[in-house]
Amino acid sequence: MDHVERLVIFRTETAAFEKAVRRAFDPGEPAPAVPSCPGWSVTDLVRHLGGVHRYLAHILRERLTAPPDPAGLGLPEPPDALTDWFVQGAGELADLFHELGPDTTVWTWSAERTSGFWLRMQLIELAVHRWDAESATGTPGPLDPAVAADAVTQTVEVMAPARRGWEQAPPGAGERYRFRRTDGPESWTVLFSGDQVLLEPGSTAPADVEAAGTACDLALFLWRRLPPTALRAEGDAALLPHWFTLVPPV
Repeated sequence: MDHVERLVIFRTETAAFEKAVRRAFDPGEPAPAVPSCPGWSVTDLVRHLGGVHRYLAHILRERLTAPPDPAGLGLPEPPDALTDWFVQGAGELADLFHELGPDTTVWTWSAERTSGFWLRMQLIELAVHRWDAESATGTPGPLDPAVAADAVTQTVEVMAPARRGWEQAPPGAGERYRFRRTDGPESWTVLFSGDQVLLEPGSTAPADVEAAGTACDLALFLWRRLPPTALRAEGDAALLPHWFTLVPPV
């Protein structure tokens, strides 16, 4: 996907998240729990995503090349009209992504310091949190297949190495994982070697475990939304939960 395609889906996912949240909020009743985010209600989910959007909008608007101190931004407390507050922030962020395009240099926590990095990251996060919001009141709809496949790639290439560094994960001992998409041609082979996470494109080397599922199911597993049993595993199935020891959640 390119920047324009991601931005179209970002706006679509924003509308879907808004719809799910409005359905979840029942006047006079407590906000429902989000099953996929233990300890969180829908209110917590909206506050989190809306706050992230405003933080990133500040970075993009000011073209910052160093991380700002969130405490010094003076971000407003979410008002009673929480859903409207979210929609406003998501819209402003989308407009900034449109204005800046994919190649504006800004601070990120990754080696890739571009506005395009943030759109890719935030589209994936928004899609997953839309799934979370829908799960609070019913059966969530699947992730867009292209977004889901990109989420698997982004997790392996970007998130896994970062999370291992942030959380001081144990060294890899040569564990080789293969994630195979059943609704498309892609597969991802990942080798953990010491401190390195190595993506092996096109690898036919034997994997210790191969997990098969739709792109959506693979992405949701890697985001800890679905259990290992949601995937069809061949080989050492015990290595699937071990993934989250090698790639600690944050």
